[in-house]
Amino acid sequence: MTLRVVVADDALIAREGIVRVLEFADGIEVVATCCDYDEVIDAVDRLAPDVLVTDIRMPPTGTDEGIRAAIELRGRHPDLGVVVLSQYVEPQWVLDFLDGGTAKRAYLMKERVGEPGQLVAAIRQIAVGGSVVDQVVVEALVESRARPSSSPVDALTAREREVLAAIAEGKSNAAIAERLVVSQRAVEKHINSVFSKLGLSSDTEVHRRVAAVLMYLASAERGG
Repeated sequence: MTLRVVVADDALIAREGIVRVLEFADGIEVVATCCDYDEVIDAVDRLAPDVLVTDIRMPPTGTDEGIRAAIELRGRHPDLGVVVLSQYVEPQWVLDFLDGGTAKRAYLMKERVGEPGQLVAAIRQIAVGGSVVDQVVVEALVESRARPSSSPVDALTAREREVLAAIAEGKSNAAIAERLVVSQRAVEKHINSVFSKLGLSSDTEVHRRVAAVLMYLASAERGG
């Protein structure tokens, strides 16, 4: 199956560079290119692509248009995969982007365009429901809570790991309870224990869930 991709970046050279990388990839077709927020929304609404590859900063404000587009399109096109490319590690942007679940979401440093295999692999992975967060981003977000050789995730019980894995899939507490055949109250207790062990007790609910997922992904990268 050919994956249909929309590419968005206000910089012509960067945009054409992404398109050129994808043109040489088997099974990927670029169906549109965009240079601002309105064009992104219009292209996805009209063409219903499988994946959107977007820069973060685009007109009209040049701030976080790529993140805002991804958030708006999640509700309107739940099957859309989104790869965000960024020159910066901005924790708040990452948290906002992954709010609602990590499935079909990838956050990569823009330098990955120079590594065609990684960008193409990310597109293919999120197209089938996976997630990819650049290791540079993960390390920046979790370094204050995890030593390089170990992770607080290692202290979780097997059931707590199951709950955390389900959170990483974007599942609600009710959906997790149904999967594990336990009560929602039991799920809430497991989640609170996970947050406590990961040192996330003082964060807001949304940020705790996203930060916990990022720590889980970092642990998985290390083989933990």
